[in-house]
Amino acid sequence: MTTEPGGANRHMLEALVCPLTQSVLEYDAAAQELISKPGKLAFPIRNGIPIMLVDEARKLDC
Repeated sequence: MTTEPGGANRHMLEALVCPLTQSVLEYDAAAQELISKPGKLAFPIRNGIPIMLVDEARKLDC
């Protein structure tokens, strides 16, 4: 099992999709976020747990 510094399991993170667009997420290890480019959202990872709620996501400008 591969665990990232924040405590998240890398394989679990790769299996998650954006709850808004169902698109593949990119893992940003430095920011501890999962990025949805189509949804323009960044979902936080807190204590190794991805918070997959649109209301909790940070809006991206890109």
